[in-house]
Amino acid sequence: MKNLAKAIISVMKEVKGMEKNSRVGGNSASAYNGTKDQDVKEVFNEALAKNGLCVMPIDIEEDTQVDRWIDPKYQNQKQSVFTKVKTKYLLLHESGESQTICGYGHGVDPQDK
Repeated sequence: MKNLAKAIISVMKEVKGMEKNSRVGGNSASAYNGTKDQDVKEVFNEALAKNGLCVMPIDIEEDTQVDRWIDPKYQNQKQSVFTKVKTKYLLLHESGESQTICGYGHGVDPQDK
């Protein structure tokens, strides 16, 4: 695992932080600054490739719960969609060394899962 660890540390040194270059949520009160998904992918893909690493998805478990109800105040239908995602990836180094890594996400906004 020596080659894999060395490559991961090199990526960590290269990718220290990213500018928040996008406004999420428009001008609403809940809007916030964020970083575009494409920008994150470009920076990480370049650093991973430079250090002989690739990440391959090997398992994705998705669970979506949809709840619908009638709003008693306005008598209109409301809906909530809650999504949970568990993922497994294979982090592979060009030397053949590899490690399984896992991830988890959940929320009502499908854009960030």
